[in-house]
Amino acid sequence: MAEKALKQPDLFIWTGTDKRGVKIKGQTRGSNPSLIKADLRKQGIKPITVRKQSTLFKKTEKKKIIPKDIAVFFRQLATMMGAGVPLVQSFEIIGRGHDNAGMRELLLRIKGDVESGTSLSESLAKHPYHFDALVISLVNAGEQAGVLESLLNNIATYKEKTEALKSKIKKALFYPAAVIVVAIIVTAILLIFVVPQFEELFNNFGADLPAFTRVVVNLSEFMQQYWWLVFGFLIGMGISFIEGKKRSRKFCRFLDRTILKIPIVGPIMHKAAVARYARTLATMFNAGVPLVEALESVAGATGNVVYSDAVLLIRDSVATGQQLQFAMAQTGLFPNMVEQMVAIGEESGSLDAMLSKVADFYEQEVDDAVDALSSLLEPLIMSILGILIGGLVVAMYLPIFKMGAAI
Repeated sequence: MAEKALKQPDLFIWTGTDKRGVKIKGQTRGSNPSLIKADLRKQGIKPITVRKQSTLFKKTEKKKIIPKDIAVFFRQLATMMGAGVPLVQSFEIIGRGHDNAGMRELLLRIKGDVESGTSLSESLAKHPYHFDALVISLVNAGEQAGVLESLLNNIATYKEKTEALKSKIKKALFYPAAVIVVAIIVTAILLIFVVPQFEELFNNFGADLPAFTRVVVNLSEFMQQYWWLVFGFLIGMGISFIEGKKRSRKFCRFLDRTILKIPIVGPIMHKAAVARYARTLATMFNAGVPLVEALESVAGATGNVVYSDAVLLIRDSVATGQQLQFAMAQTGLFPNMVEQMVAIGEESGSLDAMLSKVADFYEQEVDDAVDALSSLLEPLIMSILGILIGGLVVAMYLPIFKMGAAI
């Protein structure tokens, strides 16, 4: 039964004439050509040809569902519900029209659960990999308070801003990482294949090589014999790093603490964590989620284990009756401006508005810092590449220059 519900009707391409005799064409989904023709006649269109679209060369790719897909889904759902489209029909429209077959299958499964009487929050909770506890809590709060449409708008805004922040940071870090990887590969190729050709030439000179050239030649000989060991070590380190991040909270804590102490990069990560904290807490508090419960969900959304542990300590302090501002001050992680804004929000009863302003400010700070970092990294990376590759070239030509000077 579930498979039948998930099956998408075939797409038919038709041509026909309208009431004025003008030839028109279009696409319609249906089970067979006869029903398509009947439907066209009801619309005042005289069908000429109706043929099923070939799927021989057009296949829908089932791609991995990424956080951006989820963010776009919530924005579409919020827009549809704002336009008065019923929830089930909204899922049908969004699901059927999605390019990603994996996302379409997920949405249609949720739609089936909702149709059977399951609440939206419970339906989303069945897919924890795509919908975290924070989103489920917000949806549940919206359902309980009867303001689901408003909450979906808040979730969509939260997801969009969070993903934009992550994308900005990843973009800044991807460029230098990619260049470093390419530099390592190019250097390895030069050492394994190019330097040995020069070494044979140098052996015919019968003269002592310059110290710098000898170092490069020795390194080349090592790479020729043990290249598999070097690449195996690098791959092993990469796998160990990924597995360590997944399985060891102690390793994650050490890594995140180290990143926060790195010059230039550390302050950006601090600001990003504060922005996530403020944005998430503002969204949950605005949804009417109790502060203690909201802080528990916020802990997992900061993107940094150091801040996550700090938020859990804040939650415990708030649970005993302490004000949020004082609990935050005890961690020593939040800037004074953030603490003062929170204090004003608590006193005026507008904590969510103040937190939103803090999030906006620090998100802009991260944008500016990332742009500055990108501008700084470009000449730095080019200098490193020039020294690395240029050093190898100079080392190979030093003996030739030396021989020319002797002549």
